Amino acid sequence: MSVALITGASAGLGVTFARKLAQAGHDVTLVARRRERLDEVAAELMRDYRVHAEPLVADLATDEGVATVVKYINSTPALELLVNNAGFGTQGLFFEADIAGQEQMHRVHVMAAMRLCHAALQQMVARQKGAVINVSSVAAFAIGVGSASYGATKAWMNAFTEALDAELRATGSPVRVQALCPGFTITEFHDTMKMDRSLVPRWAWLSADDVVDASLLGLKKGQVVVVTGWQYKLLVALLGTLPRPLVRRMGRASGRHMKRVPK
Repeated sequence: MSVALITGASAGLGVTFARKLAQAGHDVTLVARRRERLDEVAAELMRDYRVHAEPLVADLATDEGVATVVKYINSTPALELLVNNAGFGTQGLFFEADIAGQEQMHRVHVMAAMRLCHAALQQMVARQKGAVINVSSVAAFAIGVGSASYGATKAWMNAFTEALDAELRATGSPVRVQALCPGFTITEFHDTMKMDRSLVPRWAWLSADDVVDASLLGLKKGQVVVVTGWQYKLLVALLGTLPRPLVRRMGRASGRHMKRVPK
């Protein structure tokens, strides 16, 4: 049976991906730092969907954690899908932030995703089968005042994924890659950031189920960049037509509204 590996699988979109993929008949490998939570999710999936669910404890902000997952990928020829979902956000001005947290974000969003993609694609391309989903964000298209590292790492993820797709298409590989770009989604993500959800209008929130459904449907259609939700499709299209000085001005206004920076 094919195996899907999901990072950040202890909560949020990661758990939703795991449930959807298990329901579709994939065995799943769940990567996160919390052993107890991974065991709970694995037990639920095996009970509800009769698949094999394997917890793999790893901290992707560390070289050791990444090496653990790379070793697993290298020893799993049945791996057909990698979902690079692990990530987190912060609030506040970059030059006032704890640099350790900023470095950790770059390690997880950029270095870990890059190394896991490399390990997975080496096998997938050789077998002529498989796919990678990199969970990015609509923040990749905007200017994130009060979340500079987050937006920058997600912009890197989009550019990286599109370049991978170009390489795969240029070499005639059937392997697929996708950058999934949701907007505000109802998960534990924003609770961890201690963000006041009331600052975002109700119509702007997406459900995790809808985001993952759009991703998996987009993967079947070969869509490389998937923006979820009509409101965010409209926003991204608009941002692409505006001059960058205006986009930066919008970023400043958004940062003040979200209370990430002083008014």
